[in-house]
Amino acid sequence: MDKKDLAEFLRHRRETLRPRDVGLVEGPRRRTQGLRREEVAQLAGMSTDYYARLEQQRAPQPSVQITAALARALRLTLDERDHLFVLIGHNAPARFHRSEHVSPTLMRVLDRLDDSPAMVQTDLFDTLAMNPVAVALLGDQTRHTGLARSGYYRWFMDPAERLMVPEETHERHGRAQAARLRAALTAGSDTPRAALILAELQERSPEFVRMWELQEVAQRYDDCKTVLHPELGRIDVDAQLLYTENRAQTLVVLTTRPGTESHSKLELLSVIGHQQLTPDVLGRGTDQGSARDEASRGDARQPCQGHQ
Repeated sequence: MDKKDLAEFLRHRRETLRPRDVGLVEGPRRRTQGLRREEVAQLAGMSTDYYARLEQQRAPQPSVQITAALARALRLTLDERDHLFVLIGHNAPARFHRSEHVSPTLMRVLDRLDDSPAMVQTDLFDTLAMNPVAVALLGDQTRHTGLARSGYYRWFMDPAERLMVPEETHERHGRAQAARLRAALTAGSDTPRAALILAELQERSPEFVRMWELQEVAQRYDDCKTVLHPELGRIDVDAQLLYTENRAQTLVVLTTRPGTESHSKLELLSVIGHQQLTPDVLGRGTDQGSARDEASRGDARQPCQGHQ
């Protein structure tokens, strides 16, 4: 049992909940940030003294039943529940099985997508396959080796990775990367490699350390994001996901909203591929959709509303 990390995780989750989140009445003179220890203990069906000792790093290992009760009391997500089990020293439910071989089912779908960027990724954000439009939009992400195969690692260690994302979303994007790595560390397809990535980032990236200490856990992919293309500029996309049955791999399909400037830019990329865009090509692409773009320009420039 990792008593130190467990104590920090429990305390942080307790402090982020309000009584109304768990069906309790919040009094007018309440001074405690989040739930009180006795309230968590009550919800979990344990003694207040035992719960307090967990946060003080003095308690013996809770049983599987108590661990599950704590997860329910703290309203943990499935990712956070698995993380809690591992911190306490119990096996979390296995939800992934790692394979470098791209799922034939996902490949069949990928092969049929020729007008929308699509790629197959693992839970460690390794990109295993991309279609030509995805390469044109994002560059070839399958070329990386070593720890840099992981998008989590590259975000904190490779400055070029951030050129594709608007600067005002860097903080939110970084937190999402750290949260997804934490989920992969405790319930992922390759936990030893996730641990190597974690150790390297903790050693070399103060920014990562700051975000890691937030104790956030998530598997959710960025369902809506903005990509900065080197020639075409801002392109707002929505992400649609298709998982293999064992959730080992994910097919990510990026789409744009019809009638927007982003949609016209993506149409241009799907036609010309990843060849360098000349001013002449850019002009023709703008002319083809100029009337449509002008009508929707105000809406198209609004930031994509989603988790990045």
